[in-house]
Amino acid sequence: MKNITVSVDDDTYRRARMQAAERDTSVSAMVREYLTELANTETEFERLKSKEAALRSAIGGFSAADRLSRDEAHERNR
Repeated sequence: MKNITVSVDDDTYRRARMQAAERDTSVSAMVREYLTELANTETEFERLKSKEAALRSAIGGFSAADRLSRDEAHERNR
């Protein structure tokens, strides 16, 4: 486990101590919980990567032979 040092103004620290006391915990435990949640949150890149994988798996079979002709694509009479 790593230790970190964080500097905050006196008022912020006092209010954080009061919140910790109300929750029957410590300021360190609250910071640890916050950082753990932050680190475990899926990043935008990871979210998009998961979404892409789900979309690719849903596509199923695709064949270039199934494509429309130019006339069919533009609904032209032959």
